[in-house]
Amino acid sequence: QVQLVESGGGSVQPGGSLRVSCVARGYTWSGWCMAWFRQAPGKEREGVAVIYTGGGRTSYADSVRGRFTISRDRAKNAVYLQMNTLEPEDSAMYYCGQASRGMDANTHLDPNQYTYWGQGTQVTVS
Repeated sequence: QVQLVESGGGSVQPGGSLRVSCVARGYTWSGWCMAWFRQAPGKEREGVAVIYTGGGRTSYADSVRGRFTISRDRAKNAVYLQMNTLEPEDSAMYYCGQASRGMDANTHLDPNQYTYWGQGTQVTVS
């Protein structure tokens, strides 16, 4: 059973930076996507950034492209999201998700396609 554990959230002023981390424990699917999602109160969960853990390909939602960077450390089974130039609209609970099958550009930021989830870490920009 895969367990995902997020950390690193917090409060920051607009224009500031934060890095959130996700460590995968237990069996992991080598090469499958890992992604960051976020959910603000009253809104649906949305995909923010994805990384294909095998080859390192990344993709971002339009709202964060150029400000956020997703990366991985395969030796640590960890994925990171560096968030720069944060805006109040970025405030949300951030979740790490791991897929258990192949993805493509049409599915890799769709939360319904992900199997494993962490408990989330809160990011507040104000």
